[in-house]
Amino acid sequence: MQKHYDYIIIGAGASGLMLANALGNDPYFRGKTVLLIDKDAKKTNDRTWCFWEKNEGDFDTIITKSWSQIQFYGENYGAAQEIAPYKYKMLRGLDFYNSYLNSIRSYDNVTFLQALVTAVEDHKNYVEVTTQNTVFRGTKVFNSIFNYKLLHQQTKYPVLQQHFIGWFIKSDKPIFNAEKATFMDFSIPQKGNTRFMYVLPFSETEGLVEYTLFSADTLAEQEYENAIKKYIEETLRCTEYEIVEKEKGNIPMSCYDFSAKNGNSLLHIGIAGGWAKASTGYTFMSTYRKTKELVAFLKKNKPLSSFTHKDRYWYYDLLLLDILYEDNSKGRRIFESLFRGSSPQLIFKFLDEETNIREDLKIISSCPKSYFIKALFNRLL
Repeated sequence: MQKHYDYIIIGAGASGLMLANALGNDPYFRGKTVLLIDKDAKKTNDRTWCFWEKNEGDFDTIITKSWSQIQFYGENYGAAQEIAPYKYKMLRGLDFYNSYLNSIRSYDNVTFLQALVTAVEDHKNYVEVTTQNTVFRGTKVFNSIFNYKLLHQQTKYPVLQQHFIGWFIKSDKPIFNAEKATFMDFSIPQKGNTRFMYVLPFSETEGLVEYTLFSADTLAEQEYENAIKKYIEETLRCTEYEIVEKEKGNIPMSCYDFSAKNGNSLLHIGIAGGWAKASTGYTFMSTYRKTKELVAFLKKNKPLSSFTHKDRYWYYDLLLLDILYEDNSKGRRIFESLFRGSSPQLIFKFLDEETNIREDLKIISSCPKSYFIKALFNRLL
């Protein structure tokens, strides 16, 4: 006999854990049964999330480090700037998992199951979720399993990737300014792509150095590592250091309609639902905001297929991706123009999709206009 739950959440990443915690914590859902399934026990530090936020926030008790200044370097422009009232914050995956799983275990209506999901079948009024040993039925199911094939099976929208490898290093001498995070350093060779170094210092001798690309194709692993090694030696001027830990990642950048696979009882969430910011790959705070919207939406008891909309920011992202897909070398000039012409506070506000039209125009006017006019013309055609 199938076991039934009101809500089933597939995947205990950021979106799954945030949603499970919200459903357990909100008195409105106290009488609803919730099943959270993940193949992993979530006991390793498998990723790092970073985000900007004004003043204090809900994650401040578990963040690893925050910065009140960011640095940007282009080919012909570079600056370190104060970002108040924002702070740039870093959160280790393991700290997030531990905090949220501890909370979830305290809710009587939420169950966490470690199991591999092998099939998800949408039957409109309910969804069947199959694991190796059991078939569950959910009145509403939220699936965070991402399928890259969906992106490559369509040609309407360009598909780029934010892909990176990072080294957490410890040096034998001071090489970092612990108060300044390097948001983007485009001074490195671009090789026909959009490539930059990303540096998060934890102290004068410890930090994360990451080689990041916004491009269609990934690289051989050695190419990332050679670039990091060269940057540490030539830019940070350090030859004696220890690699404490490594991380790698790949985030899709696309305006593809992820909601196309949703149904009345099935909703894709997180990266699988298009919750990552298409133009930057930033996911964590977008997921936080989307989770709040989703919880409010569930209280209206509407079909899950109606939880989607396109706004003007979707079109802005689409034009940028069109430009970078057609000529990936243009990224450095676009971002350099953006940071030269706008304050980081306005850029953060724009990326958070909180600007008004006047502020949008200021942001857009700081970028190379010919690129965007051509992309708009091509998209209209």
